[in-house]
Amino acid sequence: MDTTATVETQPGVKLDPFKGVKKLPLEEFFTSGHRTCQGCESALVMKMMAKAAGPRTIVLGSTGCMYVANTTYYSTSWVIPWMHTQLGSSGSAAMGSAAGLKAQMRKGKMKKEPINVIAFCGDGGGADMGLSAISAALTHPDYNLLILMYDNESYANTDIQLSGSTPYGAHTTFSPPGATKRIMHHRWKKNMAGMLAAGHPTCRYVATMCMSYGLQGMNCVRKALSIGGPTFIHSLDPCPKGWDYDPILSHELGELAVATGIWPLYEVKDGVVTLYGKTKQLAEGQSPRLPVREYLLKQGRFAHFREEDIEYFQKKVDEMWERWLIPGVIPFVKDVEDERISA
Repeated sequence: MDTTATVETQPGVKLDPFKGVKKLPLEEFFTSGHRTCQGCESALVMKMMAKAAGPRTIVLGSTGCMYVANTTYYSTSWVIPWMHTQLGSSGSAAMGSAAGLKAQMRKGKMKKEPINVIAFCGDGGGADMGLSAISAALTHPDYNLLILMYDNESYANTDIQLSGSTPYGAHTTFSPPGATKRIMHHRWKKNMAGMLAAGHPTCRYVATMCMSYGLQGMNCVRKALSIGGPTFIHSLDPCPKGWDYDPILSHELGELAVATGIWPLYEVKDGVVTLYGKTKQLAEGQSPRLPVREYLLKQGRFAHFREEDIEYFQKKVDEMWERWLIPGVIPFVKDVEDERISA
């Protein structure tokens, strides 16, 4: 992919990957005082995202859990500059801020220096309402920005309504199981990162992550901020309230989502797909995928599942790993007739 035409928003920032936990900086840019729920994985994402980006960073937060919980009566947990933006406008806010920085530097009103622009959104504000704005932002290679979607698989800020990222069969306030109809939600989770990577060929970096693997997640953020141009990260965030589990299990559920193959970890850098971490081990046969029941049955939102529901969920995950061109990324399958002929 030719990236020579990329014009940077400001002098390119260079953030080397962290080599280990002991190499992490001590400074915190998302601190105490927020009102997130006990065990909130999204709060951990904000903390680690800001630590990975460093002090010369502007954060733009669209309406959602991480807006409401992180601001209280003229105070905030953000140490770095932060601004609230509307629910579906993370892409617009990111591109506008990056363009503003570029203009100010060009006119000599600001020192030319690397300044990170990060806009975050939930799955409701990103995968649903903000999809068009994110798509538009990713088509502009002359602005450096990162859009991070923290995905707790519901509209958790407004009482756990169903979103385009809600998994099949999950109990939400919009899909409660009943005696007559046990499974109210029959759609499969939207493949947000894969869709954006395939549909925006000039976007140089798209990745999935889970902060249960914190060092890997932080290095995804640093890669996205260093490569130049608009970038996108999709983070899976276990949610004690929405998923109905003991808050102590947040870290374990993130690991199980990956170990069962439900949430593949990958990055698409300059058009090249790479599976990483535990997902790479699964793909290479270094370790077996765990049964999805180990993940599903730890959550109250799947408490109504019967054996046939678990089997269906397992079948869909197996299909992703065994029939997709690339597990988790490209959901196309080879034509059965072509497979028979080539064999």
